[in-house]
Order: sequence, then structure tokens, then C-alpha cells
Amino acid sequence: MHQFLAQLPKAELHNHLDGSLRIATILELAKKNSILLPSFDYDDLKSMLINDENCQSLSEYFIPFEISLSVLQTEEALERTTFELLEDVSKENVKYLEIRFSPLLHTKAGISLDAIVEAVLRGKKQAEQIFGIKSGIIISGLRQNTPAQNFELAQLAVKYQNKGVVAFDLAGEEFGRPALDHIKAFDYAKQHHLARTVHAGEADGAHSIYDAIHGLKANRIGHGTHLFQDTDLLNHLRDNQIPLEVCLSSNLQTKSVASLESHPIKDYFKQDILITLNTDSYLISGTTLTKEFELAIQYYQFGKKEIEQLVLNAFQAAFLPKEEKEDLIRQVKNDINRLNGNHR
Repeated sequence: MHQFLAQLPKAELHNHLDGSLRIATILELAKKNSILLPSFDYDDLKSMLINDENCQSLSEYFIPFEISLSVLQTEEALERTTFELLEDVSKENVKYLEIRFSPLLHTKAGISLDAIVEAVLRGKKQAEQIFGIKSGIIISGLRQNTPAQNFELAQLAVKYQNKGVVAFDLAGEEFGRPALDHIKAFDYAKQHHLARTVHAGEADGAHSIYDAIHGLKANRIGHGTHLFQDTDLLNHLRDNQIPLEVCLSSNLQTKSVASLESHPIKDYFKQDILITLNTDSYLISGTTLTKEFELAIQYYQFGKKEIEQLVLNAFQAAFLPKEEKEDLIRQVKNDINRLNGNHR
């Protein structure tokens, strides 16, 4: 089954660039740019960066990002790490990846927001040409930002729409930081026909998902773990096929769920919620997309056909133009059929 999952054509819609660096690259960039790390020993640094089930909250989950962000303050670093991420996921047959990041977190060395986005887009373009992977960039506002800061980021996202940026996002500390504070930014994105996704229902309840859907007009929901608290809202997401970007390992690490066994993913799937599987952060969650599919089989007994449906859900929920999406789905279905022939 591992071989089947590794060879399966996959798409990921929820991946944070600053959570998905190679440890060797962090060490190299730190040495090159004279950045002080907590340790320059590979194994020590690895233990500091990768969260596990002992992580106690979303706030604690964010701590390792301070290390990765410290080396992501140059155009070269942003371009390189975007390229490397796409290279890494292509090795497990990810055909499409949406990478999200918040440009304001990369301004400590004084580079402009435009230069930051353009560096990421260069890395994206180079990787696509070499590895034959498709990708989209999602610009994230943060709940802890001021509404004015997030409005500026929404304007930035719209500026690079059709140049590689495919959506605007709201991430960061969820509890006690209402999404509706940032409605102006999301209204701007909607007015310019830019897709929208919102982290919601991860560290707060279903009301947070409600605000994301009805207030910010989100097209997708990041995590959505606590959707079960509101049956009417759950039915609304099902009836309107609003996808959930589920991240199993991360949800355990942030204590969005008490255990993997108690995760509602299978119940959502059975109720025809459009579920997609994602890593959140390859490095900081210590996972891969293949591993997330393995967890789905191990803990929730997803069968082969259900796994294939999860794969197709992600391509269907991708922020891609209709014709491009349909072409990609046809290709993926053909690949799955060939793969099934090889694994009979």
C-alpha cells in the first residue's frame, strides 16, 4: 500500500512554505547569512523544529517557525526554498501544490513585499519547468495583523493574480482573534475575483467557520475540525461543496483533536463533505502527503476507492481555471487507472 500511495498522483492545497524547509538548507542559509540558530547540530535542530504529539497547542506549534523564518529574509532564500519544496513533493508524485506564505513575515531585512512575492514566483517557475509539477501561490494574511496590514496583503495578492498567485488566506492565532476583523481585505479579494481560503475551526469552534464562510465568503476552509459542532453549517458546506483542507498530523499536534482516533474526518467523508488531505507543514509537522494518506488508512480504514476519491477531491478543489483543472483531472484519472492495472 505504501508503494501504491507513493505512486498515486496527488495534489496538496494546504502547505506553508516557512514550515516546509529542508533542515540542511536552514543550516546552510544561516551560516551564509550569519544568522544565529539555537543549534548548528543537525539532529539537535531537527528535534527543535519537528513537532510531535507532545505539542500542546496551536501557539506552541508556531514556535519552530521562528527558526525557519529567521533564514527566510532574502530573495535568494525565498526563491531557493520554494524551488526545493516543489522538488521534494514531486518525488512523491505530487502533481499540483498550493504553497501559502505571509510576505510580511519576510521583511525583517528590508526587502519589499513585491520583491518577496517575485522571489517565490521565480522559484515556482523554475521548479515547474524542471520537474513538470503545477503549483499555485496563496498569500496569507494573519489574524494577529492589523486590518490595514491584511488589506495591504490582499492588494498584493490581487496584483499578482494571474501571475502565479491563486488565492488569499487568513492564518495565524485563531482563538480570540475574529476573522470578521479582516472583512475589508476579503471583500477586496472577492471584488477582484480572487479565490479565498480561511484557517477556521482549528483552535476555535464552529462559529469561526461560520464567520469564514458567511463573513469572509471563503471558498475553502483550512482545517475545519470543529465543524461537527453546527449541524446546519455542516449541511451548508456539504450542499455547497465547500472543501475542507484537513491536516491530520497537524491537528493532533495543535490539539485541535485529542487523538487521531477521535478525528472527525471519516464522519465528514461519510456525510459527503468535500474532504482533502494535506500536510500543513512538511518539516514542522514531520510528515509527507504520502504519510497523511497512510494515516487515513491506518486510523479510519479508508479503502482504496475512498483514497482515490480523496485524491480527486483535492484536484477538484484546487484554485485552478476550469479548463486547466479538467485537463489535470483527466490526466490523474488515467494515471490512477494505469496504476491500478500495475497493482492488481
